[in-house]
Amino acid sequence: MLAHGMVHTYELSVPIFVTIWLLEFNVIDLGIAQFPVNPATLGLVVTAGYGLFGLGALPGGVLVDRLGSRRLITLCLLGMSASFFVLGVAPGVLAIAFALLMWGAAASVYHPAGLALISKGVEERGTGFAYHGIAGNIGIGLGPLVAAIMLLFVDWRVVAIVLAVPALLAALFAYRAEFDETAAVTASAAETDGGDSKADASVESWSEFVGESKRLFAGSFVFVFVVVMCSGLYYRGVLTFLPQLLAGLPGVDPVSLSAFIPGDLLASIGLEASGDSQLNPERYIYSGLLIIGVLGQYAGGKLTDSVAPEKGIAGAFGALAVLALVFLPVANLGIGPLLVVAAILGFALFVVQPLYQATVAEYTPAGTRGLSYGYTYLGVFGVGALGGAIAGGILEYASPGVLFVTLAGFAAVASLVGVYLSRNASTV
Repeated sequence: MLAHGMVHTYELSVPIFVTIWLLEFNVIDLGIAQFPVNPATLGLVVTAGYGLFGLGALPGGVLVDRLGSRRLITLCLLGMSASFFVLGVAPGVLAIAFALLMWGAAASVYHPAGLALISKGVEERGTGFAYHGIAGNIGIGLGPLVAAIMLLFVDWRVVAIVLAVPALLAALFAYRAEFDETAAVTASAAETDGGDSKADASVESWSEFVGESKRLFAGSFVFVFVVVMCSGLYYRGVLTFLPQLLAGLPGVDPVSLSAFIPGDLLASIGLEASGDSQLNPERYIYSGLLIIGVLGQYAGGKLTDSVAPEKGIAGAFGALAVLALVFLPVANLGIGPLLVVAAILGFALFVVQPLYQATVAEYTPAGTRGLSYGYTYLGVFGVGALGGAIAGGILEYASPGVLFVTLAGFAAVASLVGVYLSRNASTV
């Protein structure tokens, strides 16, 4: 839970920084060519880091099955801390891209490690996924909120360096932690598998990796993979530029701090001197939306324990499709309707995560659970990272309305696959 919170603290603080980078930097200088800094180009930069976050999950999943979760989680925390220190001293967009690639590589091993640990070490999987998800959402919500508050007082580079410290401390704790990583994989579970290699399989060589991968995708897991890809595209597509999108809506205007704090007090804390003496409501609406996701994670986990996760996937992604279509029309009615529809989106966006996490456990053998979650987060954060580039391109060359229709399409596909799985597919 601690590591999960750290991963998402960094992940969802980046969109807060994006709004600043769009204003601070004008050109990406590659030496032989220069490119303007706009949503399309910056979307590609962010997608590179987020993409590695997903692409690295697959080799990370293989390593989990061989090395165990604790060691990889410790290395993940150390790498994320180092990457944000580098981000804090980045002089330009290329250095920012390098820091984000560092973060993506380090963070990529977390989800296969953490989720394999829960799926094999916790008997009440749905509840375990729910509490694990809540911790992630605390990081998702509080990370951007803390960043937004600190940005009132200091430069974004200082914020990045301060954010690097908690992961370093968490790494020290993780290094000392000890636990049974396979407590829930019992002898009776092995018997249920019919005595074959499903319960005790692992990936020890390239040939075994290829064989187990073919085995996974020869069954119904291929449909689960489509669901997680659609989830990642929707998730990254809606969140990467959400603060910028919110800033353009009615009632979401900068508010001068002098309306709340006397001018002499502002001067004493250096806000007037820094030229940053206004609140940006979009940053706090964005953070609040993510914090509400805590409730969605918990509801999704409990739902997983009470109904078939395939049916939950069909309903939850159907709701996300509808929300994408109504979000802008409702949000344009004013600040009140915006807050309501944003809260509903935050809740629905995270209900789906425990559902597909539990579905993966149903459709894969225990011995290659790390590999299974590696493929899962290759889909969610690797393929899903393209959602940021897609969003940036659409916002630069089309409109927010086109973006939300595209997002609705991703959710609709996932919902239809959920319907198919509930009617036709069989678990491992």
